[in-house]
Amino acid sequence: MKKLLFILLVYATLSSCNTNKKENGKLNVVTTTTMITDLVKNIGKDSININGLMGSGVDPHLYKASEGDVTKLVNADVIFYNGLHLEGKLVEVFEKMGSSTKTPIALGEEIDKSTLIGSDYFASNYDPHVWFNIEYFKQFTQKVTAVLIEKDAKNAKYYKANETEYLAKLNALQKTITAKIETLPKDKRILVTAHDAFNYFGKNYGFEVVGLQGLSTATEAGVKDVQNLANFIIEKQLKAVFVESSVPKRTIEALQKAVNAKGHDVQIGGTLYSDALGSAGTTEGTYIGMFEYNVNTIIDALK
Repeated sequence: MKKLLFILLVYATLSSCNTNKKENGKLNVVTTTTMITDLVKNIGKDSININGLMGSGVDPHLYKASEGDVTKLVNADVIFYNGLHLEGKLVEVFEKMGSSTKTPIALGEEIDKSTLIGSDYFASNYDPHVWFNIEYFKQFTQKVTAVLIEKDAKNAKYYKANETEYLAKLNALQKTITAKIETLPKDKRILVTAHDAFNYFGKNYGFEVVGLQGLSTATEAGVKDVQNLANFIIEKQLKAVFVESSVPKRTIEALQKAVNAKGHDVQIGGTLYSDALGSAGTTEGTYIGMFEYNVNTIIDALK
């Protein structure tokens, strides 16, 4: 009931709010995940005011809006979010906003659904971890640019130039990681992580991906799940499994213990960034840096 009242309060607030206060004449842009925040920063740069709701290590599956977030949303000129029910706890808020004068932009909805990976864990029926397909992230880039130009036409050339620059960087990223992955034999491309965030990565680069918790961190792995995956690791003679920055380590540590108890030595190959980027100011704090870091960590551990 409290949740419902909160949603209705948000809706009432947004519906009654007809004006936005701009600082220095710049667009007020609100984003959800750290990946989207980084993308929008690369396109808008110093021509926008940007507020990211989620920080490093924050799990978007479980994130709940605070009163401060509501204020940011009310004052926003543009709101970008992933969609495909990634931000599960925020979906009702965005749906209410969609029926008001504000229309949040769900970037994931721009993707051709026939190319997405199916999922029974999400109301959208699709795996929402689409940023691990760089081609999809390019589509995000183009959509963000188009929306910023629509809202702020006077800076159109600036946004287009930034888009061109960022797309070139994404193209270079694809070449770099493809070359790195080619150094790992195909029979060693088995990725075991805390949850199934890497299916698009696996599909693109020939990895078999197995997540202990399934696609959503809202579900928990049981004893049977741990034992079944332990048997799989032994059967495949895997050398390493991986924790994730936005998921508690205990699930993978329990898996490691189960494998070791059966006489097979498996190491924790490192921490991967899945649902959130690393800390601001670090290499992993950018989308491009995160992707390169993940690939280097995976390849070095599985070789």
